[in-house]
Amino acid sequence: MAKVFSRSDRVAEQIQRELADLLQFEVKDPRVSMVTVTEVEVSGDMAHAKIYYTAAAGTPELQKGLEKTAGFLRSQLAKRLLLRTVPQLHFNYDASIDHGMHIAKLIDEVLPPGEREQDPEDD
Repeated sequence: MAKVFSRSDRVAEQIQRELADLLQFEVKDPRVSMVTVTEVEVSGDMAHAKIYYTAAAGTPELQKGLEKTAGFLRSQLAKRLLLRTVPQLHFNYDASIDHGMHIAKLIDEVLPPGEREQDPEDD
């Protein structure tokens, strides 16, 4: 049986693709550079979209830059998407990658030195 995707899931995927392109090629704000859109969640009524992003330098200036360009991004999405209304964009920093790196560092500190270099597939 085929997977069932809701309309909001399909719109979220399309918004994620378009935002990645817009952030890379169209946004001229120097605060917004090297941003990766990790996930987009669109509300059921298509009024709001939460954009989760990560960046090499996740600073408050980056957040301010994204909030400042939200209107421009929304207008560009309106031109690219076939939607009656384009959701309002709300940007949230995705700390899961930072958290994962922190956990990996803690694991490396706990493991004995001989086990760090050993590849589990060599056994």
